Amino acid sequence: MIEIDGRSLTLEAFDDAVHRARQCRLPDPALARMQAARAVVLRAIERGEPMYGINTGFGDLAGVNIPAAKLRTLQQRLVLSHCAGVGEPLAADAVRGMLLLRANALAGGHSGVRPAVVEALLTLLNRNVLPVVPSRGSVGASGDLAPLAHLAAVLLGEGEALVGGERRPARQALDAAGLTPLTLEAKEGLALINGTQAMTSLLALAVLGARRLVKLADLIGAMATDALRGTDTAFDPRLHDLRPHPGQRASAANLWALLQGSQIRESHRSGDVRVQDPYSIRCIPQVHGAVRDVLDDVARKVVIEMNAVTDNPVVFPAQDAILSGGNFHGEPMALGADILAIAVAELGTISERRIEKLTNTAFSGLPPFLIDDAGLNSGFMIAQVTAAALASENKTLCHPASVDSIPTSADKEDHVSMGMWAALKLQDVMRNTGDILAIELLCSAQGIDLLRPLRSSERIEALHKAFREQVPARDSDRELSGEIRRAATFMEGLGEPLNELH
Repeated sequence: MIEIDGRSLTLEAFDDAVHRARQCRLPDPALARMQAARAVVLRAIERGEPMYGINTGFGDLAGVNIPAAKLRTLQQRLVLSHCAGVGEPLAADAVRGMLLLRANALAGGHSGVRPAVVEALLTLLNRNVLPVVPSRGSVGASGDLAPLAHLAAVLLGEGEALVGGERRPARQALDAAGLTPLTLEAKEGLALINGTQAMTSLLALAVLGARRLVKLADLIGAMATDALRGTDTAFDPRLHDLRPHPGQRASAANLWALLQGSQIRESHRSGDVRVQDPYSIRCIPQVHGAVRDVLDDVARKVVIEMNAVTDNPVVFPAQDAILSGGNFHGEPMALGADILAIAVAELGTISERRIEKLTNTAFSGLPPFLIDDAGLNSGFMIAQVTAAALASENKTLCHPASVDSIPTSADKEDHVSMGMWAALKLQDVMRNTGDILAIELLCSAQGIDLLRPLRSSERIEALHKAFREQVPARDSDRELSGEIRRAATFMEGLGEPLNELH
């Protein structure tokens, strides 16, 4: 089991819990820390001191004192009033990530909630009972209020959840999980909805997906390089040792290794009139590598956030103190999502240029648009147009969300991160880039076919053979969109070829 203690969650454990249904539990040390923090909250209530969100209103209503007899009602109504999301629901993996991350944040022992609250979140996760969470409605401060409220509402028997893929009222979903509706105590509603777990879940998923995309980009880029009869000289490790960015060296090492032993390369080693390849080939390590370095930086920030306390106010049991601050502000995740979107889009931008080179007979020397009988056949002409459309769409999607801010809550919350929107549009950039790479794979494989009887390197030939078992070569025009989908599915299922890469 994965121990949810608020301190040690990794991206690998996140991946296991979200995608492989690995079970999670609250360990005894975390439980003890939570109990100590809860005792601080109870003592503060007994003293009757005004404490934000515990015995006061919220946001611009923080100056309204709430009597002790109505503290449960306050928390219940808080959650329900914040269930104001709209739009299509978040995907199941994003909701599983939210359950995991919210439980982990509360398990840190600084939120002052009962352990039963975390246990209930983990039960939903472990039994795959997933709240229906609308994707729109968060400005990223005070955290992801609306999405987290929809997540929390199911614990109260309100809203809807997916059980076995079927959408059901929350009370039926709780029955399926073996739970009864929670009655929230002081501070617990606020602790459940105040945080960055929606945007962080989406960004963590994007980081995991981008780790595959950069490897796929190297792998497919190597096949395209050989199909275009490009040189491997630009990937010589001696060059990259002189500019030792870690990502650049890793991508260069991948491309160098993938191209060794290619008959295609040997066929034009001497007498090649092309002195240097275009940047989209020659500079693959520099571009892909820069993406890798950005990705590593964002991944580090995500791991910090996954183990952070992001609600407000925050409890410090050792000092018997409760402090109000702004850890819910999503700026670190907003900036991370924006920069990762820009980086991932660059994988698609340079891939589209290689697709253009493959389909352009004036450069490639291959049949026009990679098809015999060009004219009667249009080959991959419109596949390149699709790639261009997606690359252009990505440029618009890369306008940073984090530079925007719109005041809310009677101007009390006067600067917000827009981190949820940054993370949402990153998903579109990821999808578009994956489809561009799928088109490059189709074109590169066709290019290799057109160079027969010459053969590529052993590793590229193995990839080509596996791909051809799923998508046959093209000798005349046929519908393309289904083959692009099959290429994308093939990429999703790749295991060993990617595991062998840096």
